[in-house]
Amino acid sequence: MCGINGFITENKESETQLRNKINQMNDMIVHRGPDDDGVFVHSESDFSIAMGMRRLSIIDLNSGKQPIYSDDGKLIIVFNGEVYNYKALKEELEKQGVLFYTKSDTEVILKLYEKQGISSFKKLDGMFAFSIYDKNKNKVFIARDFFGEKPLYYTKKDGNFTWASELKSILNLKNTTPGIDKMGLNLFFRLTYIPAPYTIYEGVSKLESNHFLIYDLNTGELAKEVIEEPKAIDKQNITLEEAKSKVKDLVQESVESRSVSDVPIGTFLSGGVDSSVVSLCLSKMNTSKINTFSIGFEKKSYDESDKARTVAKLIDSHHHEFILNEKELENNVSEILLNFDEPFSDSSSLPSYLVANKTSGHVKVALTGDGGDEIFGGYNKYYMGKINQKYTNLIPEGVHNYLAKSVNFFMNTRSDRRGKRFKIKRLLKAIDYTDNYYWDIISLGYAADTLAMYLLPNHFEPFPFEYYKKQTGIKSPSNLTEYRTIDKFMSLEGDMLVKVDRTSMLTSLECRAPFLNKKLWDYTNTLPEQYLMKGWDKKFILKEAFRDEFPKDFLDKSKSGFGVPIGDWLRSSLKKDLEKYIDGTFLKTQNIFQVEMITKLVRDHLNGIDNTFMVWTFFCFQKWYRNTYLNL
Repeated sequence: MCGINGFITENKESETQLRNKINQMNDMIVHRGPDDDGVFVHSESDFSIAMGMRRLSIIDLNSGKQPIYSDDGKLIIVFNGEVYNYKALKEELEKQGVLFYTKSDTEVILKLYEKQGISSFKKLDGMFAFSIYDKNKNKVFIARDFFGEKPLYYTKKDGNFTWASELKSILNLKNTTPGIDKMGLNLFFRLTYIPAPYTIYEGVSKLESNHFLIYDLNTGELAKEVIEEPKAIDKQNITLEEAKSKVKDLVQESVESRSVSDVPIGTFLSGGVDSSVVSLCLSKMNTSKINTFSIGFEKKSYDESDKARTVAKLIDSHHHEFILNEKELENNVSEILLNFDEPFSDSSSLPSYLVANKTSGHVKVALTGDGGDEIFGGYNKYYMGKINQKYTNLIPEGVHNYLAKSVNFFMNTRSDRRGKRFKIKRLLKAIDYTDNYYWDIISLGYAADTLAMYLLPNHFEPFPFEYYKKQTGIKSPSNLTEYRTIDKFMSLEGDMLVKVDRTSMLTSLECRAPFLNKKLWDYTNTLPEQYLMKGWDKKFILKEAFRDEFPKDFLDKSKSGFGVPIGDWLRSSLKKDLEKYIDGTFLKTQNIFQVEMITKLVRDHLNGIDNTFMVWTFFCFQKWYRNTYLNL
């Protein structure tokens, strides 16, 4: 695990110049790899290239130093991540006479590419971003993993091409900070995050998951290709018992493959279904006790640590429970939010950082339950998609509009807890009588008509999802498989995995997600949808596969997730900052928002009307903006 950087210029630079630049980029991401670093530089008459990496040593601690070169020195690779099936791939190559000089997965990627070219990328099971400089072809290949667990940003302008694991490395090389990208701005305010290929910056892109770039050093042309074409989804006729058995085998197999490590490993254990299953599987594979980590909150309405303790006792783990108070979270808000390098307002990033920070004091690797909701159909929004279809068939649109206004009036509250009132309001807000209803459901920040009230017209984009409709081939999603496909392409890559990667790597902790496995994804896509969501029972097949391993009804208990009282903080400890962001002179100079409308939204929240998630999204944007453009 580490971070990578690289750049190409269309002019010859000295080795000293190249090393200085690539070392600057590496220095920006030292938190991703505090154990080691490495660089490669090369210059020709008409171009220069540099590649670098920071390393967090997990596998092959002694001989895995990067960059790694082919035997003839014609291929060079820098790599970030883990390839879980590298031992099997290595055995396959050794049978063909290939010699290895390290025990690292990085060398396996390089030797596999040497034998099979770009078709080798689809054989990799893991989380990764890597760049290979092929001197024979005079091309650079840059790839990102199937789910997008590891990040990769890039930009090409004025004969310069730059790529990096984090935006901060790219921005560090630029003489001026890029302007705000209109599509990135609208995606953020709609979704609360920005999915690939967009970023908040003009001219800077994210490489989509399951894609690779080809940069031709002869022509300066940049191309992008898919690593593995999506498989056709054919639902199979299979009994529930057969499906349960297969799911259990695949999950256990994936946990085992993700537990390969030369350093101590543990699990995040929240007490929910996903993390409980992962922790159980890991404990069954080990003869000694495993380490489990959970957090509890002093505020009891947010504390669910009792569920984690139940599982820890069941599997007899070394359980580490960290009780967090609100002050500890509040004190880290700026550091956590600004480390994303662009606006990001998933509030669960705050406790995610703190549990990672505490865990990193004990182990270097933690398995997580991330991806379980996308793989097995566990989100409330999947309910909402089903409800929307039934609701709009039964209730006339005029009646719905009256109900929505009435509910909104009677359900105003000072609490930002995501209880029944919040869920009912969100459901009614997301109800849509057009084909856009699922796109409205996933808009956790501002609905389209609402956002138009707060952004100035020249900044507002009414249709920010057209790219994703085209890429997924799903314009009007109508079933669970399509909902999950959209989430894999957008919210998993843009939100969940960004949150986990940035918060864990900020503490130099590697997180692995066993549910994010191509075999598991492909298999669950073939199952009848009622095996994933039976009636209103979410993740049905996963719970049934492991039901006998847990106390009766344990897997059916509801869980709230990583909630934090940000609405309350915006009225208390964060109020002073928030009020700076609605200063009239500042807003007019900024020239992005409808001043009166955005000010009223914030003031209403401060006066007791619960606008938590819209105000928090605004707050996160303004914090990023002031830090980026004003250094405040």
